[in-house]
Amino acid sequence: MKPIAKSSKLANVCYDIRGPVLDKARQMEDEGHKIIKLNIGNIAAFGLEPPDEIVQDMIRNLPHTAGYTDSKGLFAPRRAVVHYTQEKLIRGVTVDDVYLGNGASELIVMSLNALLDDGDQVLLPSPDYPLYTAAVALSGGTPVHYVCDEQSGWLPDIDDIKKKITPSTKAIVVINPNNPTGALYPDEVLKQIVEVARQHQLVVLADEIYDKTLYDGATHTSIASLADDVLFITYNGLSKNYRSCGYRAGWMVVSGEKRHARDYIEGLNMLASMRLCSNTPGQLAIQTALGGYQSIKDLVAPGGRLCRQRDLAYELLTQIPGVSVVKPKAALYMFPRLDPKLYPILDDQQLAYELLAEEKVLIVQGTGFNWPQPDHFRLVFLPNSDDLTDAVGRISRFLDHYRKRHSH
Repeated sequence: MKPIAKSSKLANVCYDIRGPVLDKARQMEDEGHKIIKLNIGNIAAFGLEPPDEIVQDMIRNLPHTAGYTDSKGLFAPRRAVVHYTQEKLIRGVTVDDVYLGNGASELIVMSLNALLDDGDQVLLPSPDYPLYTAAVALSGGTPVHYVCDEQSGWLPDIDDIKKKITPSTKAIVVINPNNPTGALYPDEVLKQIVEVARQHQLVVLADEIYDKTLYDGATHTSIASLADDVLFITYNGLSKNYRSCGYRAGWMVVSGEKRHARDYIEGLNMLASMRLCSNTPGQLAIQTALGGYQSIKDLVAPGGRLCRQRDLAYELLTQIPGVSVVKPKAALYMFPRLDPKLYPILDDQQLAYELLAEEKVLIVQGTGFNWPQPDHFRLVFLPNSDDLTDAVGRISRFLDHYRKRHSH
């Protein structure tokens, strides 16, 4: 029989956060091994519960959620998102500019599908959240990665962005706060990105899913609040700030220079209609979440659980010889560097396999985030302090053996 092959559109699609190393981890779990998973920001798995009022509201409303909603979503949660954009100082947003989705992920793919023709280029950060690179490729576009500079705290390199713009460039993706590095971009950098977008008529795709997960009293600026003459698509949702990954409740806001984007917006509306609507119980969580007590503030405050775990992971990692880390200002991750002199790594996926096999700790290799060199990995600091200490201890022991094996 003729083999049934996957679409050639998937040739350049890669999502290593749930890739082959995870498959190996699942196999080991089936064999009875206990794996410490530092590979994914799946918050509920670490005992961080969603706010109770969200859960209760969904339970109460569940009997009335069996029907389809408007393709963009229910009116009340979309209006709550409009109020949220006003708090973030994004001007001119109406309920009609808000789309609810099955998590921000669905909306990211949808907005790129609606935008790109074959060969169109999109500027993406390196390292990036790999869904963007995959979604650009799947939409027929060409991902072009601009450098985020570790020396400057992982801020985007504006000169590198300018160098990589061509007549085919349609959009630039800005992930702020950043996954995987935990960087938070200052207004000055955001304004420079807006200026580049203005000059080259690029759409700015702004991922702000971690905009409340901020440490050390930091504040977040929505890039869409900085201009009216550029088209912005801003993504957010309940997964991270409200510990509700599984509810798949996200939103997308179209703002700024909408007049010249009518055709594109029509495309967004077509794709929103094709999926009928996002899940209704998840939609019902949005208004309650945005209007309720913001318990994320307690978790990120000094002494709060996420802040404590960030500080602990940073302290333990930086004690390992040849490991350096930019301390995250936001989000749930850090992106440590392994000094190539001490760790001559040729294949960082192989390194992740070996760590898993020897120490039963699951991480994602840096190249999984479209970082060009095999000298980084992403660590999720969600486990409680005891488990985190154990996990980083195992990483330290593994790296100690690795150094000794390769010191000759």
